[in-house]
Amino acid sequence: MQIKHFKLISAVHIFLEQQGKVLLLRRSNTGYEDGNYSVVAGHLNGNEEIKTAAIREAIEEVGIKINPSDIEIVGVMHRRSDDERIDWFLASSTWTGTLINNEPNKCDKLAWHSLDALPENLIPYVHRALLNYRKGKWFDSYGWD
Repeated sequence: MQIKHFKLISAVHIFLEQQGKVLLLRRSNTGYEDGNYSVVAGHLNGNEEIKTAAIREAIEEVGIKINPSDIEIVGVMHRRSDDERIDWFLASSTWTGTLINNEPNKCDKLAWHSLDALPENLIPYVHRALLNYRKGKWFDSYGWD
């Protein structure tokens, strides 16, 4: 009998920061958390290093290039919703290019928000990850209660 191993979905989330503010994207037309804010994020494609995935997502979603040396891995979350996931949280305050909404079919607004005054319509696990980041808390579990 062959043992089938469980596989986790893994995603990266990038906290782009400037002057105490983080870039948030309001989701639209995706069928998941539409109308709520998140950060630049996406699934790992497989055979892809965490920072490489973050760099790819930043280019795809907001048109900027981030050097690997300018990215810091700031947190990990073991999360359960409809499925089970591992989310990686990264931060950068340095990039090249001009921020633009490269995915208007998935996002209807880019906005800078103070880390001290995050909007109420922020996806809950992303909100918690940002609070963890501010506190220096590197690991968390979410959705297991």
